[in-house]
Amino acid sequence: MLEGTILTPSGFVRGRLHFSERIEAIEEAPVEGPYILPGFLDLHVHGGGGLEVMGGREGVEATLRFHLQHGTTGLLATTVTAPLPQLERALLGIQEAMAGPLGEALLGVHLEGPFISKDRLGAQPPFPLLPDLETAQWLLSLAPVKVLTLAPELPGALDFLRFLAERGVRVQLGHTAASYAEAEAALEAGASGFTHLYNAMTGLHHREPGVVGLALERGTWAEIIPDGLHVHPAALKLALKSIPGLYFVTDAVAAAGMPDGEYPLGAHRVEKRGNGVWHRGSLAGSTLTMDQALRNLVAWGMPLEEAARRLSTLPARYLGLGDRGEITPGKRADLVVLDGELRVQAVFLGGKRV
Repeated sequence: MLEGTILTPSGFVRGRLHFSERIEAIEEAPVEGPYILPGFLDLHVHGGGGLEVMGGREGVEATLRFHLQHGTTGLLATTVTAPLPQLERALLGIQEAMAGPLGEALLGVHLEGPFISKDRLGAQPPFPLLPDLETAQWLLSLAPVKVLTLAPELPGALDFLRFLAERGVRVQLGHTAASYAEAEAALEAGASGFTHLYNAMTGLHHREPGVVGLALERGTWAEIIPDGLHVHPAALKLALKSIPGLYFVTDAVAAAGMPDGEYPLGAHRVEKRGNGVWHRGSLAGSTLTMDQALRNLVAWGMPLEEAARRLSTLPARYLGLGDRGEITPGKRADLVVLDGELRVQAVFLGGKRV
């Protein structure tokens, strides 16, 4: 049982939260105590604490442990573009970790590449592939791929997209040099969202709206990185006005939580300097954690309730997870407890304190 200010589907209430593995009851009462929020769900995370998911099971479990400490009770282990044998190792490691002690916090895989544009790699290693149904089917057989980032202008991309969508994979447009028309065709073919909106995609111009323009005009879902480096807070607020299902991700890499220095990003070595991670002058993922994302959003003027929902409820809805993302009877007791300064005091995964 916990006492405090509880975020329920109808808003904050003061009271007592009764739970075991799942939420049992919310008892309203005039008590004092910390904020009790649904555990955060991060749908784009490469690593943390010095290791990354490309490193196999050890890297996946290290990533889970690190982000759990910051309130993330569910994440998509996110790959980078790599030769197929390295992707196989990563996916098999993710599959193994799902059966491990922290497996309930592992929601599946976000394949960020290899089906992306060689002209919009950003900090991705230089191993892009053209869309290929046989390769996709093989990758999907290795681990549960929930999200895939695709450059829709590549040859065969629309048939590839339809193939994935029929299998329940949410295809996001990203790392793309697509025109507005090419991106629009992908949206009509079943694309679900946009990967790290604004970054590594064609920007908004008044005569050529690009992928960003399409997202702002017609997007239902998109992820964005609220670290203050990848996107200016004003651009983030513009996206909030335009995209109802805008949710927040960290895009955290191995350098998250570590001192300044060099760390792996797939085949690359990237440099952490302060709060940023860089590769040859380009941002290379982030050091963000979900609790810091929450603090950033509140500091930029977003109400705590909305910020928390866009870190938990909306990503759960996007993935179709009916038992996560809200504090309501019957749902998993995945919880983060925060003090008045929004610092993590405790994390519960399936009712057990982490």
